[in-house]
Amino acid sequence: MSFKHVAVIMDGNGRWANQRFRPRIWGHVRGSEVVSEIVEEADNLGVKCLTLYAFSTENWSRPLEEVSSLFKLLKKFLIKERERILLNRIRFRVIGDLSKLPGDIVDLIQKLTVETRDNQGLNLTFAFNYGGRQEILKSVNDFILTNPGKLITEKDLSHSLYCPELGDVDLLIRTGGEHRVSNFLLWQIAYSELFFTPTKWPDFTPREFREILEATSMRERRFGGVKSQLNFSNSKMNAQKNCQTFIEGFQ
Repeated sequence: MSFKHVAVIMDGNGRWANQRFRPRIWGHVRGSEVVSEIVEEADNLGVKCLTLYAFSTENWSRPLEEVSSLFKLLKKFLIKERERILLNRIRFRVIGDLSKLPGDIVDLIQKLTVETRDNQGLNLTFAFNYGGRQEILKSVNDFILTNPGKLITEKDLSHSLYCPELGDVDLLIRTGGEHRVSNFLLWQIAYSELFFTPTKWPDFTPREFREILEATSMRERRFGGVKSQLNFSNSKMNAQKNCQTFIEGFQ
């Protein structure tokens, strides 16, 4: 089974740096380098959509210096990786509330988004200043404003999300050893497979990424159904067919 949409919570940068008696930002710098490696591996493996959790709405509570450094790393990534993204025909987008980001970074995001909107390769999405609950609330409120008095359906809500064309998440990976989804793509991960690895993001490798996809691809996804029900249905059909063949043999 191949995964169309893989999402990753890139966790453990700060703790990785602290274990090495370095400032937290040192871990973020190394983590930004890993991003490029995983994007390349996802593209090589044929993943259609890769969504990376880079900065949550709750991350504003971190020290100002760390937040500022995260903005600088995002800007550096947008500039440094632009040519590679264009060369590999990657479609780039950022989901979240961009109103609080510095204007020069928003300009770079919008420019790269426009430049890659017709690309047919990997759909690379960064979640920056993003929160799952906030996305759902925004989607519902937007629908109510444009459809007053109409009851919202699951299909309506799905179509009102930031990037509805990405669809549901097939596999959610979280690095760093924590076992939470931390307000990430709450609607989209309703039936996704979950994989939590103790590896901190700066130590996460393309090989481990590939091994996780291979391991989780062996899982049986029933989407609320029961395998025995499917087997019973098939057995019933086979029994009816055999019975009919048996009867016809006496005619």
